[in-house]
Amino acid sequence: MTVKPLLLASSSPYRKALLERLQLPFICASPDIDETPFAGETAEDLAVRLAEGKAEALVGRYPGHLIIGSDQVAELADGTLLNKPGDHAIAQQQLAACSGQSVLFHTGLALTDADSGSTWSLCEPFRVHFRDLDHETIDQYLSVEQPYDCAGSFRMEGLGIALFRAFEGRDPNSLIGLPLIALVDLLKTQGIDPIAAAYRNSRRD
Repeated sequence: MTVKPLLLASSSPYRKALLERLQLPFICASPDIDETPFAGETAEDLAVRLAEGKAEALVGRYPGHLIIGSDQVAELADGTLLNKPGDHAIAQQQLAACSGQSVLFHTGLALTDADSGSTWSLCEPFRVHFRDLDHETIDQYLSVEQPYDCAGSFRMEGLGIALFRAFEGRDPNSLIGLPLIALVDLLKTQGIDPIAAAYRNSRRD
């Protein structure tokens, strides 16, 4: 099997940093898609559709590549969806709504073969249990980390870990935006084994 080069369909520095952990060469490009939910669409379906849409949007520009798309949707117990807050006030509202609650994060993952047009996709769930957060704690956290470009208004890989009391899920990387365990599974179906590739590269050094 001929191994194709990888493209991450994202401009997110967080997803880029996660993919770098697999020590595989890749490039990044930003897709342009409409992320508006469909009427009646579930959070899981939305996450998968957006992940597929991001990967498939770059097929024409990057022939010969395997394209990785990912997107995340956070859902409160009442079904309310949490998007990227964008500013301090909305982030305050989001974390206040999460205080003492369990929030389910749906991370969609897609791998598209630009030549065949085939796409393999899945949704990785991850549940977060928040501590009880008072207004002062929320304001202090947001002032320090300013996670306004993150769904749910926190950075789990940073100080945001102090907001939580428990996790449920198989891959905490999905909470940052890219489920690496599931991605390795998909890559292996296409003949890409990160450990074997890293070993070969180390023997060339």
